[in-house]
Amino acid sequence: MDQIDDILNQDLDPTETREWVESLNAVINHDGTERAHFLLERMVDSTRRSGGYLPFDPTTEYVNTIPPHMEARSPGNAAIEWRIRSLIRWNALATVVRANRKPGDLGGHISSFASSATLYDVGFNHFWRAPSEDHPGDLVFHQGHSAPGVYARSFLEGRISEEQLDLFRMEVEGKGKGLSSYPHPYLMPDYWQVPTVSMGLGPIQAIYQAQFWKYLEHRGLIPKSDRKIWCFMGDGESDEPESLGAISLAGREGLDNLIFVINCNLQRLDGPVRGNGKIIQELEGVFRGAGWNAIKVAWGSYWDPLLARDTTGKLRQLMMETVDGEYQACKAFGGAYTREHFFGKYPETAALVANMSDDDIWRLNRGGHDPHKVYAAYHAAVNTKGMPTVVLAKTVKGYGMGAAGESQNPAHNQKKMDTDAIRAFRDRFNIPIPDDKLEEVPYYHPGKDSEEVQYMLERRRALGGSLPQRRRKSDKSFTAPTLEAFEQITKGTGEREISTTMALVRGMNLMLRDKELGPRVVPIVADEARTFGMEGMFRQIGIYAPFGQKYRPQDADQLLYYREDQKGQVLQEGISEAGGMSAWLAAATSYSISNVAMLPFFIYYSMFGFQRIGDLCWAAGDMRARGFLIGGTAGRTTLNGEGLQHEDGHSHLLSGAIPNVISYDPTFSYELAVILQDGTRRMMQEQEDVYYYITVMNENYAHPDLPKGSEEGIVKGMYLFKDGGKAKKNEPRVQLLGSGTILREVIAAAELLEKDFGVTSDIWSVPSFSEVRREGFDAERWNRLHPEATQRVPYITGLLGERQGPAVAATDYVREFADQVRAFMPDGMRYTVLGTDGFGRSDSRANLRSHFEVDRYWIAHAALAALAKDGKVNAKDVSRAIKEYKLDVDKPNPLYA
Repeated sequence: MDQIDDILNQDLDPTETREWVESLNAVINHDGTERAHFLLERMVDSTRRSGGYLPFDPTTEYVNTIPPHMEARSPGNAAIEWRIRSLIRWNALATVVRANRKPGDLGGHISSFASSATLYDVGFNHFWRAPSEDHPGDLVFHQGHSAPGVYARSFLEGRISEEQLDLFRMEVEGKGKGLSSYPHPYLMPDYWQVPTVSMGLGPIQAIYQAQFWKYLEHRGLIPKSDRKIWCFMGDGESDEPESLGAISLAGREGLDNLIFVINCNLQRLDGPVRGNGKIIQELEGVFRGAGWNAIKVAWGSYWDPLLARDTTGKLRQLMMETVDGEYQACKAFGGAYTREHFFGKYPETAALVANMSDDDIWRLNRGGHDPHKVYAAYHAAVNTKGMPTVVLAKTVKGYGMGAAGESQNPAHNQKKMDTDAIRAFRDRFNIPIPDDKLEEVPYYHPGKDSEEVQYMLERRRALGGSLPQRRRKSDKSFTAPTLEAFEQITKGTGEREISTTMALVRGMNLMLRDKELGPRVVPIVADEARTFGMEGMFRQIGIYAPFGQKYRPQDADQLLYYREDQKGQVLQEGISEAGGMSAWLAAATSYSISNVAMLPFFIYYSMFGFQRIGDLCWAAGDMRARGFLIGGTAGRTTLNGEGLQHEDGHSHLLSGAIPNVISYDPTFSYELAVILQDGTRRMMQEQEDVYYYITVMNENYAHPDLPKGSEEGIVKGMYLFKDGGKAKKNEPRVQLLGSGTILREVIAAAELLEKDFGVTSDIWSVPSFSEVRREGFDAERWNRLHPEATQRVPYITGLLGERQGPAVAATDYVREFADQVRAFMPDGMRYTVLGTDGFGRSDSRANLRSHFEVDRYWIAHAALAALAKDGKVNAKDVSRAIKEYKLDVDKPNPLYA
């Protein structure tokens, strides 16, 4: 291999090489680059057929992808745009510096926007279109740490006041006028569209948004257009698995509506991204290998004359040899250092700069700071067909900050600047602030009638309006089906046994039949649709495939064959929960981003939801997403045989922490029907900014009819499933609570208590301990704040207030799940909680429930123990239960077993 590399890197016959290159140039000049590429491919193919080994090199020279003579020229006024960019830089810096001179350590970031200001400016001035009557609008994923720069532009446009800039990161103090630290749609619902500061989430969301736009187009729900998604990310952010984990999808599906702009300032938060390597080359190879069009913008226009005079190729060689750590040192230490340590490595490169001063060398700019180079790259990107594009723009972190942070390792954390540094920044960007005002770091606005502001506004008018902007509601709402439409699952199953998963699929099919709502339902699976019983949808509505089905499926002779279709409705995202969640997010926010309300269902193993993709779940709350997340095969004992990592006992604790997630753990199909109908009403009809998490199980059992009048209680999260009858004086009585699959064990425990000990039970189904908890604490808070008003009674307190006996709750989740409502138990009512604390196991359901002490026998025993403490039965009854139910009192605590 080394011998082959040596031969390939040596020129054995320079004359022959020159002749071949001249021939190739003649082809380019006469027939174009495509013809030259065709000939080269044929030569490579011929070499390989002859047995020659040609290693694939996914990278190109460390120079700009677009040569100067092929650059599209910007139509803008370069002088005014530089002036605008300088004002934005100043106001962004002032926003952060002023915030950090206040008490409270508010934080903020300067250096990221300082490096990317030109990248944003060119987009705002010439490329990014707002929604209008003439265009659906582009979508920009702003890099989170660059938020101050976006606010600074809006300040000049008159969209944000000076008062608001002074409320940066002071949202409580601002009382609705404060500016969020990063892009947060929940906090600024008319401004930001997507949250991006959790690194990696922006890129993966952008990819699936682009896919979903194609999905909407192919299904005829939106017209085809040239709208684009622009995703900004940092080069250090590429280390996040989510940043690059789905780029092959974009290449595979030819998502030419997607443009990544990677701000390659060569620094992470604490040091170089690739100090010993070259991050731009690495990323170029990764993206080209995934089928992307890669455009490098490494060098600014001041380098063009040097490269043109580089007849020996030594400058290009030096650029390739120099690692990023060295490039950073050159920018940090100035022109003289760069002359000696960069150009001085070879006589040929030293000669290239012999007539340049040290200041001239220092001014040799990186491509990401040259608006002409950036414009040419963006122009090429938006005109690329059939593949996504990545723009790799080389910049300087902390650009313009000088000794206070330019190209220095601590630049990311720079939040404060002294007066000398601020003066240098002012002078560099020619900001008309007098010396005696510098200590205040005042904002600067040239006036609404100034040439700069009028230019900005004219450019935005030409592009459809201001950005960022967010749509709160879609123009069209949908009437939710009535509960009667779900009759197939509100009626009992008789002797037939089904799972709640099967009931869910039936409910989805009923919704798909609705003429208005049906086309807006988006079933999404990461994989294992057959596990969830969804294979019927393959034939019925098809699996989305952008290029259709090009093969005859293996099961084509079966009724429920695997059918892919360009107009397919199911999104099958492969084995990627993060991908499935990102696709769900695209559909769940389509009402805002595309003015097309959709109702997505993402179905997955519950263990791999809020735990595995929790940051995306929080992002969904921030984005005000609407839709259903379905945690399948939920609970710690329901998915028998799968073992520790697949058994979920805590997803409801995680979902319950997100304020706008409505969580349910239903037991029966009718409960599921009520939840689906009410959720559809709230999200599609009322357009509430909530989303639902519902756990379903694969355990089959018979389901009863919908009890009359239980609908309201199901929605609120608790209702009386079975009344034990009129209470008799001093009789032993217990209140039994349960949810999900363990409610059936609770029902069986009530029968044991009645038969074996004469204990009467009231049985309560609690489809949502989370909603009951929220209502209880809301009432408690109201009471504290209104001490002289009639006090509210929490919902669960009112239900249990007139009931006798202790209460016992059991679920398939950790004790903390049902323990959430302890604070609202009526005064004097003892409350015992059973749950599945500990690691999961592989075994039968019966053995697992016995192991975790949540089966009917352990529930009955817990009820008797509580009654004994209340003096309603004696300790001998508890001991008899242990003996009769064969409970192992010496078994290890399942939490530690």
